[in-house]
Amino acid sequence: MFIGRTLLRAGLILSLIAGAWPGPGLAASSVSDRAVILSHDLVVELIPASHELMAHDHVELEIPRQVTSVAFTLAPTLHIESIVLQASPQGPLYFSTDHRAAPFSEQQVIVALPAGHDTRVSLQWNYRGVIDDPPREPRHLRFVTPSETAGHIGPEGVYLSSESQWYPDIEGSLSTYRILARAPEGWTVVTQGVRKEQATGAGRTASTWETTVPSEALTLVANRFITKSREWKGPTGQRVALATYFFPDNAGMADEYLEATAKYLDAYVPLLGDYPFEKFAIVENFFASGLGMPSFTLLGSGSIKRHYVQPYALGHEIVHSWIGNSVLNRTDQGNWVEGLTTYLANYYWHELVRDPKQAVEQRRLMMQTFSVYVEPERDYPVGRFQRKSDERDNAIGYQKSAFVFHLLRQEIGEDAFFRGLKVLTSRYRNRFADWSSLETLFARESHEDLRWFFEQWIEQAGAPSLSLGDISARPAANGGTKDAWRMTVRVRQAGAPFRITVPVHIETGTGTEVRSMTLDRSPEATAEFLLPQQPRRVALDPDLMIFRRFERNQLPPMLNGYVTDPHRILIRAFSDPASPLQQIVARVADQESTLAESERTVVLRAEEAMPASHGSILVLADVDQWPLVRPIVAESCSDVVRLDGADIEIDGQKLEGPTTAVLFSCHRANVPGSVVTVLYGMTPRAVASVSRFLFYYGWQSYVIFREGFAAKRGLWQVTQELKEVRIDGDR
Repeated sequence: MFIGRTLLRAGLILSLIAGAWPGPGLAASSVSDRAVILSHDLVVELIPASHELMAHDHVELEIPRQVTSVAFTLAPTLHIESIVLQASPQGPLYFSTDHRAAPFSEQQVIVALPAGHDTRVSLQWNYRGVIDDPPREPRHLRFVTPSETAGHIGPEGVYLSSESQWYPDIEGSLSTYRILARAPEGWTVVTQGVRKEQATGAGRTASTWETTVPSEALTLVANRFITKSREWKGPTGQRVALATYFFPDNAGMADEYLEATAKYLDAYVPLLGDYPFEKFAIVENFFASGLGMPSFTLLGSGSIKRHYVQPYALGHEIVHSWIGNSVLNRTDQGNWVEGLTTYLANYYWHELVRDPKQAVEQRRLMMQTFSVYVEPERDYPVGRFQRKSDERDNAIGYQKSAFVFHLLRQEIGEDAFFRGLKVLTSRYRNRFADWSSLETLFARESHEDLRWFFEQWIEQAGAPSLSLGDISARPAANGGTKDAWRMTVRVRQAGAPFRITVPVHIETGTGTEVRSMTLDRSPEATAEFLLPQQPRRVALDPDLMIFRRFERNQLPPMLNGYVTDPHRILIRAFSDPASPLQQIVARVADQESTLAESERTVVLRAEEAMPASHGSILVLADVDQWPLVRPIVAESCSDVVRLDGADIEIDGQKLEGPTTAVLFSCHRANVPGSVVTVLYGMTPRAVASVSRFLFYYGWQSYVIFREGFAAKRGLWQVTQELKEVRIDGDR
């Protein structure tokens, strides 16, 4: 996830004071939205013990001469001591503030300028105050997600982003930054750009940072770090400073992260062009996060410990260096950045390293995420995605959007697609691009009219739901030629019809023929194929190249099937109220506390009678109460899990040992679309950490844990639909 500028909330009432101001009746429209900040020169004193900062910001602006007042944003907890015009005659300026209370806490500052000012104006801001919004865990089941905070200065660490509004800002500005930051001795400040100098004295450490690449926002963090660095050299001779800023407990992992960073730069620089910054740093955070800023990423301690170097993790944040932090987007016009970054990092990496099996699984995951979390009645177009606030947004703005780029690549071809990526990162470097920009760019590179494509996949909601209809074959009339069989295939799509070209895999006696057929916005299409051999069976897009919606009974059994079932039962098959399993029960109750009683999960004890057909079931079991729930589990899971008394065997592996636990899911017998999911531990110790991170494993059919770590995991796939070919007539 990349961090851009916080959008100003609409409807803010401007309150102007009399005197040197134009007057209390000044219309909001006379406050210019055309003024932009060109640069900040900040001096900041951080005082973690009291959550305070003291700051001076020399701001250079470009303002049309006719504009006499400008609106800035600044955190409402920061008190402005003065705003001084750095011109002749020099002097303080009048300003007014308007505060908005939580949950939309912000401050707008209206600054009056003298008539006849220059188009370049310098203002010196002097302000101080408290920024103290301690990170909070989000109120949903997913345990491993970024904590929520607008910004925090405290003994545990400093985190100041654009949402913190810790410096005066104007929406739409692209600025350079120079900052002299002072923090307690033993602390290190990290921000965007390059550190020019650092010195320690009088109990304080002062460091100077410069970013000469214009950026839409500045993020600053500080903590007690141990630093390690190395240099990366690219194929064009480009040199990039790589660094880690880790807490002492994780400092030994620095080399792993530096080597992974170099590996990703080796892969993506040839694809996207020179790396757009002078450095890339991996910085450890004091709360859960996975954030990408220009020239560094901020990862929570838990992520660092879990070796967060995978392509969907560290690789994702590195790709954001180009997509989102160099080429910019305005989220109010639709966020395309997360989709393209997800495609290039989470998915395309597996093509780069020639792992076709994992590439198929990533395409499957994109479609499964959409199918599980986006009900048709709550769907919305990709072009309306702005930022992720829940799993539905993730499914549309990250997963479906990523697949749309895969469809675009298939539509215009490899050369045009990858050429377009390089044009994008060069032409729009340090500039804003939107979906319309992408349509124009890729249409130009491919020499194709792509209006229909962007209208269908970006501006229209939904996805096709495909199924095979009647399939028949007969001997060709010219049976003595190469094409000896004539086969007819019918394909149906439910819902709003899409224009798609679907791969058709045809099994014959000696192999597989791959053909394709086009459904041009029609609910049903028929295609005829001439084949050299008798067709036996047909599969529709088994390699998952076309984005579509799966019905729930077409999905593999998994924990997320339980989470998204509107009717859920939780069975407490443990007796100890201090069991780690209890925190799962408490988390579910807390997450559902605002729901109506009829919408909440039904919580039962193991000995209580269970509703016969009430949706999906989650069983939380220990050894003592396992016999009480074993019959419920056996009814649905005996075909994939071997249950023998107290013993459980999965994928040929018997569970044993005091540190072993298992999470597995099965389709619930006689309740289509629902699942039975079981978390079972041999001892309380075995489930202690698993309970904390349970919902992180929502996409697996089974996970075997030892010492709290996933030792083995797998997915029980639903059998691919293969339809027998009906033979008409005799050969």
